[in-house]
Amino acid sequence: MNYCIIICGPTAIGKTTLAIELANYFSTEIISADSRQCYRELDIGVAKPTKEQLSSIRHHFINSHSITQQVTVADFEQDALKAAEEIFKKQSIAIMVGGTGLYIRAFTQGMDHIPPISNTLRTSLMDQYVRKGKDWLIEEIKTQDPEYFAKGEIHNPQRTLRALEVKLASGKSILTFQTGTHKNRNFKCIVIGLQMERPMLYDRINKRVEDMVQQGLEAEARSLYGFRHLNALQTVGYQEFFEYFDETINRSRAIELIKQHSRNYAKRQITWFKNEPGIQFCNPSYKELTALLHHQIKP
Repeated sequence: MNYCIIICGPTAIGKTTLAIELANYFSTEIISADSRQCYRELDIGVAKPTKEQLSSIRHHFINSHSITQQVTVADFEQDALKAAEEIFKKQSIAIMVGGTGLYIRAFTQGMDHIPPISNTLRTSLMDQYVRKGKDWLIEEIKTQDPEYFAKGEIHNPQRTLRALEVKLASGKSILTFQTGTHKNRNFKCIVIGLQMERPMLYDRINKRVEDMVQQGLEAEARSLYGFRHLNALQTVGYQEFFEYFDETINRSRAIELIKQHSRNYAKRQITWFKNEPGIQFCNPSYKELTALLHHQIKP
C-alpha cells in the first residue's frame, strides 16, 4: 500500500518545517500544494522554503512555473498525481504540504468537468470589473455565491471572476465542481490539519510579515511591479506594496494591511479545512503528528 501524508492548515502555522521533518524521517519527497510557491519569480512574499531546505529534500511543484504562465487547479491535480506516481516508484510514502484547499481537494477527490463559459459573459464581467473595481467584484461574489465568498480566494480577482462566471453560467458554485464524484486513487491519503489557538496564530502571522519585510519583501515587490497585472501577483504581500509604490497608501499602512490581509486569509483557510471531511487535526508538533500517524501506516 502506498500512502500520501498531506499536511494542511493556515498560513504561518508551521507546515513546512513539519513536512520536511516527516520527509527526512520517511526518506521521501514533498509535493507542494501552494498556489503561489510554484512561481520561480516569487520568493520572500510566498514564504517559500529556504534554499537549504529545498536542497535537502526534493520538492515538486515549487519553482516549476513562471508568473507569466496560467496555472489552474486541474493543472495542479495532474502534475501532483504525476509527482506522486514518480515518488511511489521509489518509496511507499509521499508527503504533500500546503494551504491551498482546492488543490488538496482536487488531489484527494478529483475534479468534475466545469461547463464552458460564453465569451459574451466573460467579456461582460471583465468589462464591469475594469469599470467598477475589486470592491464591486467582491460584493458581487458575496451576493451570487456566498459559499465561495466564505471559502474562496476572494482577494484574487482572476479566481473570483472565474467563480462568478461559473456561478452565473451554471447556477452552481465553482466549489461544487470540486468534486461531485470522488475519484478513486491507487494510494491512500492521510490528511492532517494543523491547528493552533487563534491569538497565537495571529501573532505568528504578524511576526512572519515583519521578518519578510526585513528579508527584503519591499525590494522583491518593486522588482515585480511591472508584472502587477498578472494573476500570480494578485497576492497578499505584493498588492499592498504595489499600492504603496502607486502612492495611494504609505509604507507603514502597506505593512499593516499585509498583516491584516494575511490574518483574514488564515481565517478563510481555517473555515475551509474545518468543513472538509476526513481531516484529522493536531497541534503543529512533530511528536504529536508521528503519534497520530503511527497506527495508520502499515508496512
